[in-house]
Amino acid sequence: MEWFALAFTSAILSAGASLCEKKILFKLDALEFSFIVSVLILLFTVPFFFFIDYSLITFEIMSVLYIKTLLNSFAFLFIMLVIKNLEISEALPLMILTPAFIAVFAFVFIGDELSAKEVGGIALFISGTYLLENAGKKNFIYPFKTLLKSKSHLYVLIALLLFTATSILDRLLVTDLKLPINTFIGFQHVFYALNFLIMYLIKKKNLVRGNSIYNNSILLWIILTAILTVGYRYTQISAVTLAPVALIIAVKRISVFFSTVAGGKIFNEHHLLWRATATVILIAGALMFL
Repeated sequence: MEWFALAFTSAILSAGASLCEKKILFKLDALEFSFIVSVLILLFTVPFFFFIDYSLITFEIMSVLYIKTLLNSFAFLFIMLVIKNLEISEALPLMILTPAFIAVFAFVFIGDELSAKEVGGIALFISGTYLLENAGKKNFIYPFKTLLKSKSHLYVLIALLLFTATSILDRLLVTDLKLPINTFIGFQHVFYALNFLIMYLIKKKNLVRGNSIYNNSILLWIILTAILTVGYRYTQISAVTLAPVALIIAVKRISVFFSTVAGGKIFNEHHLLWRATATVILIAGALMFL
């Protein structure tokens, strides 16, 4: 069960990173944070470059990896926008829906069959999402209105679609194309930093704002976020080499329960009991895919 230990470790580190991100995003906008943390993460991944066999690198591998990181960059940015604009106990549970998206896409596009357990998991996902968005309100149609009209929920949907695609590309890179993990981690973060630099320059036009945060204590939180992010990405991709992507994502989404409860308490969020219950239902749905 080495894959489970790695996936669970990734879940714990991911939960810690999410809490740090929420704290930081009270003071920074999502793109600025994404750019700064991508640069710091790249610095922390420099040691990986000393263990790369550069003779194994091909144009095909780097092209697939760059496409994967480009999609992931947009997904990460959308999630940061969601975390900034919604309470963390509402935003993060929606990310548990990824296994359902992967299963449905595999069913529609490559003809994989949906098992009875997977259909049951999807039913739990629907129930949990409804409970999460209803959050104690007695209006039956409120969750549907929220999902249809909220820009933040649109960002979640887009991010889920992008994460679905990138999860499949992760598996392609490390199993079919035999990309070593050190090469994967190193060059992935070069591309992340490049992507966010381009986005930041397009929107902000310059790298330094007048009200720079670089001398603020918030920088320590960004550094901690970068360390946790490197950790959860490394353990996740290590797990992917040992087990199917859907299994890894399902286990990793356990982190959302920790983030929901801890974040709800730390940031004094609303309807925490409802949201924690909904998160448990969503996690149960994810575990149906194991």
